[in-house]
Amino acid sequence: MTQRLRLRKPEPDDLDALFALYSDPQVWAPDPLSRHSAPAQTARTLDIWRAAWERDGLGMWVAHELDGAFAGIGGCFIRYGAAWNLGFRLLPAFWGRGYAQEISAAAIGAAAALRPDLAMTAYLLEGNDRSQHTVERAGLHRIWRGPDAGNPDPSAIRLLFADRPLPIDVIRALTAF
Repeated sequence: MTQRLRLRKPEPDDLDALFALYSDPQVWAPDPLSRHSAPAQTARTLDIWRAAWERDGLGMWVAHELDGAFAGIGGCFIRYGAAWNLGFRLLPAFWGRGYAQEISAAAIGAAAALRPDLAMTAYLLEGNDRSQHTVERAGLHRIWRGPDAGNPDPSAIRLLFADRPLPIDVIRALTAF
């Protein structure tokens, strides 16, 4: 729980709401590779998130307002065994309310309680200003900028943010450069 949100582990029954989130053009516009065009794609993502909970003891949460309205997702998971990775996506109706900040603070606190030895990171596409501002407000700083490995758009640039300096081998693992 945060002050205004109920956060919980995703369940199979969340599929329709999650597909609506990931197929919304406003939501995926800053990162077109994250667009879901079929519920089966969302089901695979849901399975990955649930596996992260089993593996890491923490993962992405489904976020609802206290009145029950689905707002989006957010949380963190261990990426490539090297660091926590912070993420969040909200339906456009919930943008600008500070919910991404609330989710980020909850995730950072939960991750620090479980594995304080791991850095908290965020991996964003350049130009995703809303997410960049959120991770900066959460205390992460840009530590790397480079090509987006695997992106069919050769001009796509990824940014890596972290709460502490990272050794080059961890940066390589997280960015695949």
